[in-house]
Amino acid sequence: MTNHDTSGEAVRRVPADAAAIVDFLNSRPHATPTLPDTLASQEEAARVLRPFSPDGEPMLSDDDLRGLRTLRTDLMAVVTPADPAAERTAWERVSQHSAGATFRYAFPGSAEVRVEPAAGPTVPGSIIRSVAELIASGNWSRIKACANAACAHVFYDTTRSRTQRWDSYEVCGNRVNVAAYRTRRTRPGQPA
Repeated sequence: MTNHDTSGEAVRRVPADAAAIVDFLNSRPHATPTLPDTLASQEEAARVLRPFSPDGEPMLSDDDLRGLRTLRTDLMAVVTPADPAAERTAWERVSQHSAGATFRYAFPGSAEVRVEPAAGPTVPGSIIRSVAELIASGNWSRIKACANAACAHVFYDTTRSRTQRWDSYEVCGNRVNVAAYRTRRTRPGQPA
């Protein structure tokens, strides 16, 4: 299991909306040993969803949490598509989630404008808005799942080249590279 250390310079370069989406996607059961689903209970979900929920919003219902788990699954299918057709299908499902969201413009200051959910439960709309803002800023492609299948932790790629493959090179990258090396060494006819 990886440490998922998020201290240091990399965290300072992760936009707040990206960090919130990463936390939302990592709320699913994943890794070895399997981490729990933190959207399964109201209390744990409140912590994960805090960035998407304005102060004073009532607690989400079990149906709302089910819908958010479905949205999370659909966003994970976008982050880890099997092929281009699967990615298109996943984006279509995400679009269906956004169909029920109503937004309004808010002007908190003379040089500021924000798009905010206008009606209904604001959490799904806020998640959709964050995804849209990441796409518009060109940062959605930085949201990735660890290439180590035993981990699959979602992270924000802070590299200039956008080529980061593991959430932790020291743990996951090293494990994958050592396993590949051992596989190559055990093949018949391979030099020692």
